[in-house]
Amino acid sequence: MKKALAEFLGTFFLVFAGTGAIVINGLSGGAIGHAGIALTFGLVVMAMIHAFGDVSGAHLNPAVTLGFAAAGRFSWREVPGYVAAQLAGAFAASGLMRVLFPAGGALGATLPAGSVGQSFVLEVVLTAALMLVILSVSMGGKEKGITAGVAIGATVGLEALFAGPICGASMNPARSLAPAIVSGHLEHLWLYPVATIFGALIAVPLCIGVREPGCCGGKCAPTSTPSSR
Repeated sequence: MKKALAEFLGTFFLVFAGTGAIVINGLSGGAIGHAGIALTFGLVVMAMIHAFGDVSGAHLNPAVTLGFAAAGRFSWREVPGYVAAQLAGAFAASGLMRVLFPAGGALGATLPAGSVGQSFVLEVVLTAALMLVILSVSMGGKEKGITAGVAIGATVGLEALFAGPICGASMNPARSLAPAIVSGHLEHLWLYPVATIFGALIAVPLCIGVREPGCCGGKCAPTSTPSSR
């Protein structure tokens, strides 16, 4: 229950802060700006990893949970509980955003600005890169320590910064599903769960290709640092 609550709270704050920045930026005439929105997503991910990484791993993302399970770093039996908690947290955040900002439009939902194919490929690549970073800085199914929080938060912020204007830079099914369904903007809803999960799964063989044997399908040994050699 502690792990489920941690995933609920972490995903809640991720969606509340991230999509909240989008909504408030729109209502305030662009006071936050695109760079500010990307920074908000990166910072809230970093904060949630530091807050809950030692409890649940701070996956905050069904695609990440599935990626960990596919890599042999996380029990498949725990996947349904994690995904349910993440979705519940995301929907609670979007529901609160709807109450606070009834004129918030799409509530920060991710919608393709270009073609569907373009956004699909972008989301696959973005999520694969994010999952590869997560697998590289995590132990087992958990993200711990300063390195993990900074690396993962920076990756989220970077990808949101350059790809957000085209595809929304979701990288997270829960982050896309909740605001879209709560706001009623269901167009292209399938794109984000399919692309992000596919991207996370692609990262597993990539990790196997660049890491030592046993990294996936087992637990990676901690990465050596210059000071520890």
